[in-house]
Amino acid sequence: MYPIIRLILDTPAPREAPPEADSSLRTLRQRLGAEVLGSFAGALTIRHVDAGSCNGCELEIHALNNAYYNLEALGMRFVASPRHADLLLVTGPVSAHMRTALLRTFDATPEPKLVVALGDCGCTGGVFGNSYASFGAVSNVIPVDVAVPGCPPSPRALLAGILAAIAPGS
Repeated sequence: MYPIIRLILDTPAPREAPPEADSSLRTLRQRLGAEVLGSFAGALTIRHVDAGSCNGCELEIHALNNAYYNLEALGMRFVASPRHADLLLVTGPVSAHMRTALLRTFDATPEPKLVVALGDCGCTGGVFGNSYASFGAVSNVIPVDVAVPGCPPSPRALLAGILAAIAPGS
């Protein structure tokens, strides 16, 4: 046993160079930060609503809060109440059971409000479409400002969608 421990202790740790910084992400972050500071007095508050998704989009939303994307540094944060939100991120096809909750959340969000539909399910209804249990796309229930397709969309696509919602035409 001691020879194995000695071998482990004598073996150097593998080293590799850190990945190169992504310049397109840096540019997107700068534009997004400037828009938030200019349009929302330094803070964009986001309310996420899961209208019946598979949680793939939620994993990418969680990635926005990690150290790489660092959403908080851009002046954006998630809030628990729609009454404090500027923007609604809606994921998944709107299930029949979530329609009322989505409408109440939309009504509780103060004007001016922005809505971003995420993922193929949120944009088109995805594989679920319209059925007895699903209203399909988010736009079938509430007005949508920006749709971000993908299954699931990448965190970079989510940032670009938020930028498109808060700075249309840029």
